[in-house]
Amino acid sequence: MSAALAVVCAFIIYGLAFRFYARHLGRRVYALDDQRRTPAHALEDGVDFVPTNRFVLFGHHWASITGLAPMLGPAVAVIWGWGPAMLWVVLGAVLVGCVHDFSALVVSMRARGVSIGKVAEGVIGPRAKLLFLLIIFFGIALAMGVFTIYISKLFSGKYGTAVIPSGGIMLIAAVIGWMVYKRGFRLGPLTAVGFVVMLLLVWLGKENPVTGIDGDSWSTILLIYAFAASVLPVWSLLQPRDFLNSLLLYLGLFLGYVGFFVAAPEFAAPALNIAPEGAPPIFPFVFITIACGAASGFHGLVSSGTTAKQINKETDAPFIGYGGMVGESMLGLLAVLATSAGIALGEQSPASVWESHYHSWEAVKATPLDNFISGTARFLGSLGIGEAIAQSFIAVLVVSFALTTLDSATRLLRYNISELGESIRVPQLGNRYIATTLAVLAIGFFAFFKVDGKPAGLALWSLFGTTNQILAGLTLLTVTLYLMQRRRNPWFTGIPMIFMLSTSIIAMVFNLGSFSNDWSFDEGTLWPLLTVGASLLLLATWLVVEAVLATRRTLIDEEPIESMDVFSGPSEDA
Repeated sequence: MSAALAVVCAFIIYGLAFRFYARHLGRRVYALDDQRRTPAHALEDGVDFVPTNRFVLFGHHWASITGLAPMLGPAVAVIWGWGPAMLWVVLGAVLVGCVHDFSALVVSMRARGVSIGKVAEGVIGPRAKLLFLLIIFFGIALAMGVFTIYISKLFSGKYGTAVIPSGGIMLIAAVIGWMVYKRGFRLGPLTAVGFVVMLLLVWLGKENPVTGIDGDSWSTILLIYAFAASVLPVWSLLQPRDFLNSLLLYLGLFLGYVGFFVAAPEFAAPALNIAPEGAPPIFPFVFITIACGAASGFHGLVSSGTTAKQINKETDAPFIGYGGMVGESMLGLLAVLATSAGIALGEQSPASVWESHYHSWEAVKATPLDNFISGTARFLGSLGIGEAIAQSFIAVLVVSFALTTLDSATRLLRYNISELGESIRVPQLGNRYIATTLAVLAIGFFAFFKVDGKPAGLALWSLFGTTNQILAGLTLLTVTLYLMQRRRNPWFTGIPMIFMLSTSIIAMVFNLGSFSNDWSFDEGTLWPLLTVGASLLLLATWLVVEAVLATRRTLIDEEPIESMDVFSGPSEDA
């Protein structure tokens, strides 16, 4: 099949899904109503709850969910062929991921902006909240610990060119936030100026790469930044920075796809490669390896953590929740194209070049980001953009979106710790400085603490993919029960929920079996993997049992729950 034709078909699916399916969910399933006050208005505090223009919030939401994963996952998963990767990225997004993100946003918005874990308390029961929060805590802290390690490696390695533009974006964002919210300047002209300055910084970074700072030092700097981004009001850094980063992503996606169509490459990868050397089975692991480009539990935390606290009116939810995931899927699709076609663009023997990168599981896991950057840079090269500046620009995109996920996730972890404090009756954890300190320490543990000579985050990383997808299934489970209790059609979320839970639990069981049978693991790594993995599986199973009991109660109860706003508000932030 022609690569260009496949992409055109994908774009048509995106357009139809956003135009019709998202509208149906908003109008018929959730009955969105602008007469209801959103948490941003009802609980406005100028720190976390801030009514926000939908285009600005779209940029913040999109940049927050778009970290390394939509580039990393597809760049690895094409080892099974471009067909499975593309199908899951496109169809998985519009039928599962977009529904998941949008639904998490709506139920949180209807519950005064609390997290999906807190929503689970009202829908399933008090124990469900604690189980959910524990899984969320582990998932966020582990993922951000690994993100910290990866960003530090990029900065201290061959992508020191990304340091100046990445730091410059933070300063530009802080200035724009202050001028818009405190001085009353118009956002449009400031954004235009800031965007031009950002592009100049990309060139400046290429000419002046920062070197000589080791990875541990960068990790410390990143954690200090994450602390500041978590405690500052969202308007002062998080919103404007994510909005500016989203503009970079718009430009990167536009140039990437235009370059793709101009170059008109054919696939160098096979359509299907059932049994690559050393790889786990294609089912269920293609659905685990590609998470954020198709469906990801982390997105539900962003939707119900920061976005639900800033949404201006209910009818903005389809554009931000469903549309934001369509945007991320487009990035995942570009990653599939870059690593299955772009990586060998212009070579005399494209298939053999692709094979040299993807001949085994170990080979592809070593260089997925390099493969994405190289392949996308070749698309940009077809537009006459020099290889050096193209690679520098793509590297800035990669680092910038990893950073936006790091700062947003630290804030989400702060909310999580505050809600845990409420559950165990330690009100001091509601203080945003105390909660953020604990959040940064948890992330730092996975970044710095060594397990058998390896950072704990990397030692336990094998568990993240399944944990993340189990979290997506549990979020859909909560939403499905929410709809059932209100006598609304639950199948739009129920079918994706069954699929996500079944595939991710099968993958977790397979992983536990492979850990116990693979004696290549050192003992210091093996036992933490087995212990933590088994604990997560137990927590998830327990939560499913709680949900089954709640479902039984719902089916027995003949009266629907009419109120959509039945949960207690978030704990006070000192």
